[in-house]
Amino acid sequence: MTEPPTATATADELQRFADGVRLHAVRMVAPHGMGYLGQALSSAEVMAALYLTAYRPEHDRMVCSPGHYVIAHFAAAALTGQLDAALLETYGHEDSDLEAIGTERSPALDLTCGTLGTGLSGAVGLALADRMLGHDGRVFVLTSDGELQEGQTWEAAMFAAHHGLGRLVALVDANDSQVDGPVSSLTTVEPVADKWRAFGWDVHDVDGHDAPAVADALGRAAESPLPSVVVARTSTSHGLDVLPPDADGHFIKLSPELAAAAVEELEARRG
Repeated sequence: MTEPPTATATADELQRFADGVRLHAVRMVAPHGMGYLGQALSSAEVMAALYLTAYRPEHDRMVCSPGHYVIAHFAAAALTGQLDAALLETYGHEDSDLEAIGTERSPALDLTCGTLGTGLSGAVGLALADRMLGHDGRVFVLTSDGELQEGQTWEAAMFAAHHGLGRLVALVDANDSQVDGPVSSLTTVEPVADKWRAFGWDVHDVDGHDAPAVADALGRAAESPLPSVVVARTSTSHGLDVLPPDADGHFIKLSPELAAAAVEELEARRG
């Protein structure tokens, strides 16, 4: 059985962190006029719960399966001091280590995957290797509901359950968004939670914008002998009221005026 995390955070601290992820993400995308802001908006509370209450950088491993989600990881790493916040200004620029779609050289992560659907396999490999080496850390992997359309995801899930990789925790950002449109309009992936249960995982299906609920799920996952998954139900526009209702959540356009309004909103909310 894995040990529960020792870190705690109040609801206010979690929300402030989440809005800090959003604020960093807006500033990272703004110079380009468009980018993967929606992924940071949807996963902000997940990042807050993960980085403040569960993940121990010196002991655990972090995997980002959908490479374009690195924007949220970079923001969270800067907020926790794992990454120099000044580097965020280079995000997406030529020759920067902070590429808009993460690669094998992306900092502050143990593994970043470009090909969608491969991250869980990588995380399973890390978890199995840690067991063989006698390392008692945990492996966290952020994945997405769109990736559940990939058969490799379920092969990895089956393998993890068979081998009882209880130190493996997957977080599914279930925002119903992918480049072609809503996931639900393209492939029926529901019932997501029941599918993971059928594959032998400990499942926690939560409101992904309720950071304390995500933190509680991560705490319960730490006590399970099974591999665990937190299915976080989210939206790619959550937490930024200035966004127009027709904003494309997968790749948001951000004019200078809209970026300035977004920064103002988030700074005011953080105080």
